[in-house]
Formats: sequence, structure tokens, C-alpha cells
Amino acid sequence: MDARERITTRLVELGIRPTAQRVQIALLILDRPCHFSADQILGTLRRDGASVSKATVYNTLNLFSRHGLVREIAVDPERLMYDSTTNSHHHVYNVETGELFDVSAQELRIGKLPALPRATQAESVEVIVKVRPKPAG
Repeated sequence: MDARERITTRLVELGIRPTAQRVQIALLILDRPCHFSADQILGTLRRDGASVSKATVYNTLNLFSRHGLVREIAVDPERLMYDSTTNSHHHVYNVETGELFDVSAQELRIGKLPALPRATQAESVEVIVKVRPKPAG
């Protein structure tokens, strides 16, 4: 089974209609671990000659996120990144370059959570360590 067939089957199993544009987007992001913004996906698709709107890319990524195919990561108030690795892990984000790197859950230990509101339980803990180059000198 080739990548297109594998992706199409996965979308159908999740109840997602595998339109040509959804499959194109999924082929870019689901075949390997990667981090990306919607604009990066849009740029790649357009460079490859695809006719796809910005709204379609955003809607597809939101759909994929709701179905657990990608994770949304708010790296700052104005930038949302997507991660094709959906298991529990953390990130290092370079604010200068925009690069996002995975950090396994075992590499970062959280000693204690704060008191949670009544009748709730922790679903996940995700840490983003923001870095920038050291100043020269």
C-alpha cells in the first residue's frame, strides 16, 4: 500500500471525507514527524502547483486536530504550530528562528501540579521552553 492509499484509509477510518486537498495536506504532514504552521503548508502546496486556499488549509488542520491526527501548539499569542507527533511530549521553541523541537516526556520531570479546580483532573501537561540565541560578548 502506498502513502496515498495509507493516508486515505486512515482518514476514512476516522470519518474524514478524503477530498483531494485533504489528502494532499495529509501527505505533507502525516508520513513523518514534523512541526509546521498553516502558512508553511500553504506555501509548500502552492510551490508544488496545488490550487488551494488559505481557508482550506486552516479548516483541514483544525479538522485533523479535532480527530487527533495533529496537535496544536500555541508557541506565542500570534502563532499556532502543528505537530504530527500526537503522543505526550514537550517542546523547545526558538523564538528567533521559529523552529520547534520535541522533548520527550522522560527528559522533563514535573514534580508537582498546582491544586486543580474541584471535580477536575489533569488531562495533560505540556511545557514549551522558549529559547533565543545568547547575546554576543
